[in-house]
Amino acid sequence: MQIPISTRYRILRTPFSSYRRSRITFTALLFLLPAFVFFTIFVVYPVGQSFYYSLFNWKGFGPAVDYVGFQNYQRILTDKAFIKAVSNGLILVGLSLVIQLPLALAVALMVGRELPGRRLFRTIFFMPFVFSEVITAIMWMGLFNPDPDRGLFNALLVLVGIKPQGWLGDPNQVLGCIFAVLTWKYFGFHMLLYMAGLQNIPKEIEEAALIDGANGRQMIMFVILPLLWGTIRTSIYLSVLGALQQFGIIWVMTKGGPVNASEVMATYMYRYGFVRFWLGYGSAVAIVMLLISLVFSLAYLRLVKQQDYLS
Repeated sequence: MQIPISTRYRILRTPFSSYRRSRITFTALLFLLPAFVFFTIFVVYPVGQSFYYSLFNWKGFGPAVDYVGFQNYQRILTDKAFIKAVSNGLILVGLSLVIQLPLALAVALMVGRELPGRRLFRTIFFMPFVFSEVITAIMWMGLFNPDPDRGLFNALLVLVGIKPQGWLGDPNQVLGCIFAVLTWKYFGFHMLLYMAGLQNIPKEIEEAALIDGANGRQMIMFVILPLLWGTIRTSIYLSVLGALQQFGIIWVMTKGGPVNASEVMATYMYRYGFVRFWLGYGSAVAIVMLLISLVFSLAYLRLVKQQDYLS
């Protein structure tokens, strides 16, 4: 019985194809090896060390010998200050999603179009993102100074006949002030993301919608926003993680005070880990932060996992 030509060709080709696939796999692994080594040294190993130290009552001096198991984690979950820190972080996340990102999107729609002087507006809005967090915090501390002779905001209030406010010293106002600073700092970054996404939308699609009679609101709701969903998804992801892990601006401006009114998880961890030298407890806080961020990342990516319209 004669073997068909296609079968004979497949039999002859199989050893070569297997060898070629092995070479491709080996080459890919070889190129991935440096990244894997760096990831293991600078990410996996520190996380493992943090988890190890979180099981001890360790002050940072000498070897960790006072094993306490999961008592540090039990204390974290029952500490009212940590619960307050998580609550403040969630408030910042909610404010970012409701105010900061929609505002950045609205401005991106304006300055990304044929707006006179749009290049100047782009530069002005993006410039705060270039400043470091420490410089930003120091600048705004001067603006929020409670002395009307030194603080701009209180000087303006006195000018119109309103008594000076405590701002950063008032537990009811401090978190709103922090959010205003964070919005000023990171607004331009999200605006730039949205502008980059808008530039990827083909002009032909918008022209076709206009020919079909779509007005401005319909164009935004049913054409631009669906096509911009991939960028919006990335912006939300970065905004939430940034709010949960925020540290520099809050620590410089308030150190989490007054009375934990602006405390977040990162300042809570720094206070116990590097100010009080409870490094075992601080390591446990770091692991809890990692787990919260990881759970959010996995849940969010699974929730919004879908094909982009432009892909």
